[in-house]
Amino acid sequence: MSETQSACLSGTSTWTEKEIRQQPESWIRSLKNIGNQRSSINAFLDPLLQNTSLKIILTGAGTSAFIGDIITPWLSRHTGKNFVAVPTTDLVTNPTDYLSEEEPTLLVSFARSGNSPESVAAVDLVNQLVKDCYHLVITCNEAGSLYQNAATSGNSLALLMPPETHDRGFAMTSSITTMMASCLAVFAPNVINSTTFQDVADRCEEIIASQGDLSESVFGDLPFRRVVYLGSGGLQGVARESALKVLELTAGKLAAFYDSPTGFRHGPKSLVNNETLVVVMVSSHPYTRQYDLDLLAELRRDQQALRVVAICSSPCPEVESGPHIWLPPSREFIDIEQAFCFLMYAQIFALTESVKAGITPDTPSASGTVNRVVKGVVIHPWKG
Repeated sequence: MSETQSACLSGTSTWTEKEIRQQPESWIRSLKNIGNQRSSINAFLDPLLQNTSLKIILTGAGTSAFIGDIITPWLSRHTGKNFVAVPTTDLVTNPTDYLSEEEPTLLVSFARSGNSPESVAAVDLVNQLVKDCYHLVITCNEAGSLYQNAATSGNSLALLMPPETHDRGFAMTSSITTMMASCLAVFAPNVINSTTFQDVADRCEEIIASQGDLSESVFGDLPFRRVVYLGSGGLQGVARESALKVLELTAGKLAAFYDSPTGFRHGPKSLVNNETLVVVMVSSHPYTRQYDLDLLAELRRDQQALRVVAICSSPCPEVESGPHIWLPPSREFIDIEQAFCFLMYAQIFALTESVKAGITPDTPSASGTVNRVVKGVVIHPWKG
């Protein structure tokens, strides 16, 4: 990396770097705020959750939608409630595929700015199409339309994240992870709260500190042209978000893909060549882990990829047989906690690849055709 590029990543020279670094502190701040609002949260949620027919839709656009992909599997299993993840971009175009007039629905909307056209339209459609509907808005922008509308609505509760998480860089970093942690704390406070989550924050602080000035590539300084992230269960959502970060911050110069380890064999593996980096996010669950390690070993035997890297929490021979990253020592983490650790590595890698490609991370789209808040969306009135 050149001296100029290295300088771009020292201190807090970009908003993107600053927003990556601030995450552990922002999580604890937000979870303490959630704890302080517990009585009002319970007053809103408890009557709804007593209804066994309630459908809980986690929604958002782009990165905000991936929060649902990551946490829905665990929340469904942990709470026994009917959680589903549906992007606002799908709700708006095909509302009757996901909404039923007679099915009580809680729409949980994630939004950095709260001004994306689809985010506002999704709320309106739920109000229009579902008789018994409610809204939980988790957002980083007090001035956004979502927050302002929810604050004055009788069927809504709005939760505001710490102001610094309204990321000023193009790519969502602290906004996604803080909204993700906060939603977990709302629905599973016995497992995710400001006390228990301190271990996650400390481990991620160590990950960030281990990367120094963030000028060194996390996965090796090689001429990658493609990157593939693989993860099982909710970690596939992490893989998807990790791939998007690379695409966004390199303005598409580094092609990025995602899949599950088992799904990757069924065709997508064809994209692996000698310019491909493959990153396997190894599950902490002993059953799921077996499938992750099977594919890891297979990819290394194939010898087709430029590099195959495993990220894992605990030593094992399958991981140690090739390039790998061990998470810093801590207590045993479940996958929903490991997700935050994996995202740290992915964000830092995307940032360093952006700078290496000569791109300004805070404004990677030189043409202006891709924007921090999506433009050009026409919302058509529902006439079904």
